[in-house]
Amino acid sequence: MRSALALLTGLLAVTTPLLADSARAQDSAVPFSAVRAVNLARGTAIAQNGGLGVYRPAQCMYETASGGNQCLISNDAEGYLFRFLGGAPGWQQLGLPATTETEIRIAPDGRSVVGVIYNGAPR
Repeated sequence: MRSALALLTGLLAVTTPLLADSARAQDSAVPFSAVRAVNLARGTAIAQNGGLGVYRPAQCMYETASGGNQCLISNDAEGYLFRFLGGAPGWQQLGLPATTETEIRIAPDGRSVVGVIYNGAPR
């Protein structure tokens, strides 16, 4: 009986800080609409530029942390506006220049593309 109590006490000591960290993470969590928006913008650019076999968007289009996304230009009543570069697979990791720039607006709820403003050579 004593070892079960010690085990339970130890378990509580370990999980309590984890629960507190989880609660803090939820307070600073990225809204679901923002995660949906970046995923939709990235997927749309990939599709318009020939698929993952020939095109990869900039690493910022994979960021969903609460610190913000460097590709997000604005988030307002008109939706999420992203501007980002892209290129052949490995372009960014190899330090190669981007071949494509995409500017795209996603609806405020993150569920639809409002418009592709630009998708062409880097400006």
